[in-house]
Amino acid sequence: MTKIDVLIPAYNCKDYITQALRSIQDQTVRDIRLIVVDDGSTDGTGAIVQAAASADSRIVYHRQDNAGIVAAMNAGLALCTAPFVARMDGDDISYADRFEKQLAYLEAHPNCTGVGCRVRHIDEHSAPLGTTSKLKDMALANCFSFPAIEPYIIHPMLMAPRAAIEKAGGYRPVYNAEDSDLYWRLKDLGDLHVIDAVLGDYRMHSGSVSSASIVNGRQQAVWSQLAALSEQRRQQKKPDIAFTLEFAARIRSQKSLQDILQAATADMPESDRFWLTAATCAKLLELCYYRPFEPDRGDIQYIVGLHKLYPETSQQAHFNVLKEAELSAGIRLLLSVRIADAITLVGIRNVPVLLVRSLFRIAMPESLKEKIKKATGRSN
Repeated sequence: MTKIDVLIPAYNCKDYITQALRSIQDQTVRDIRLIVVDDGSTDGTGAIVQAAASADSRIVYHRQDNAGIVAAMNAGLALCTAPFVARMDGDDISYADRFEKQLAYLEAHPNCTGVGCRVRHIDEHSAPLGTTSKLKDMALANCFSFPAIEPYIIHPMLMAPRAAIEKAGGYRPVYNAEDSDLYWRLKDLGDLHVIDAVLGDYRMHSGSVSSASIVNGRQQAVWSQLAALSEQRRQQKKPDIAFTLEFAARIRSQKSLQDILQAATADMPESDRFWLTAATCAKLLELCYYRPFEPDRGDIQYIVGLHKLYPETSQQAHFNVLKEAELSAGIRLLLSVRIADAITLVGIRNVPVLLVRSLFRIAMPESLKEKIKKATGRSN
């Protein structure tokens, strides 16, 4: 029996798919099968994969009408029979020893339900961006914080026992966060781990779903926190969220932060509505730190209004995280000359802190900034 089935959803990635496939074909672990699910590509991706399959019997090509990555991955999972499933995307690259190291870890740790690795970041032209992913401590995962601290594995670099993925229920339509939604459920079944070694290249596209616009940022924020709320409910032995296609469509049809959250919380009890609203606002501000967008005036007014709508926010254990995210965003807004928005977000009483921190960001040498941040426990 094949040891590892490699699940590769692919959509319009003709410029990268050959390199991606080759990186899997060249793995030191040879007992593998490559299952490529073509999600209705229109750019010739399918023809490239089919040509590769004719030359390598380990490649299985499956085409479906365009239905999105969740449907593509579940279609691929239905074809998997190996004891281990490895994920890969059609535009990323796995180093030759990736599977060898991940398989060795899983076999040595039978309670592990998912293992990842660190990656090097590359651009659309395969040029290194000079950065690598950071190692995340899975023990710090917390579905109740503002925002939730997610169990983070870079999705195209995941390897997991097939039985664990099936027991967890596979992928659900939790858009922009289908990976973290799966990880929460895998964590319920065992341990997750990230190998402290760079075993692949992760391609960063300037127009990707996660970085293209503030609208995508709002969507990503709410879906990631819905996945965490789902984990809260499981831990509390409450009925899980019903992630139906209708529920997804209702949320995805909205654009503003307020409308997105109203759609997401329409049928929720007040306690869940409060947590999801606060956590989504915090997550959006966190994403703005890493992505090429900032909250617009409507976002800012909604976030500020949150403190009036839910005055108990200030009593939450993780409230300081939300306030720090607001201050960090306020600094960036101030430095981009959005002065009124910056003051509105942080509040008039916090303007002195805003000014001092802004001067700190401008004047201090980077090396000294990093030392002070480490000493004070700040990451922004």
